[in-house]
Amino acid sequence: MTARHDTDEELMTCFQGGDACAFDQLYRRYRGPVFSFVLRFSSAPDRAADLTQETFLRLVRSGGGFRHGSRVATWIFTIARNVAIDASRRQQHRRHQSLDQPTADEGRPLSEQIHSEEPLADRGVISERLKKDLSDAIETLPEEQKEVFLLREYHGLSFKEIAEVVGAKEGTIKSRMRYALEALRRALSPYEDYARTLQ
Repeated sequence: MTARHDTDEELMTCFQGGDACAFDQLYRRYRGPVFSFVLRFSSAPDRAADLTQETFLRLVRSGGGFRHGSRVATWIFTIARNVAIDASRRQQHRRHQSLDQPTADEGRPLSEQIHSEEPLADRGVISERLKKDLSDAIETLPEEQKEVFLLREYHGLSFKEIAEVVGAKEGTIKSRMRYALEALRRALSPYEDYARTLQ
């Protein structure tokens, strides 16, 4: 079957009109991003896969309620967030973060921002330690800051879109992002000192 190249909104319109192929195309586009997002709120890949499936089941059930003034991506992430929150409330367990999250406004992981003339082996050790420390630092963020950070830096949503996803004002979202970045920079300050010694 030839791949379709419709926009998300066009596909949603077709899906609402009963086109199963349109849903399949949306599923293919967003299965990976949704899985990646819910994985950061669930420590097990198997559990994240279940949450991903639940997200798309809810999408099927509520597809008729999509308002075409919004982006489909924003709507899908809103559903995924609600699914993850519901699961968290049921299980009440601590979740594990990805090891490769960006910590700066330009969206690159801090490990990529450290330039060094040190031997590659030494830089590799530092990079691995940085990833673990970054993972731990993200895990300690308050939940509301963590989800804003992930949606902004990992999934590329705008502050306005994140505000729609989490149901808060845009100014509040920007504040949460600022606090998250400040906390991560404090936690990773030893690496910033190291980077300055290399310049």
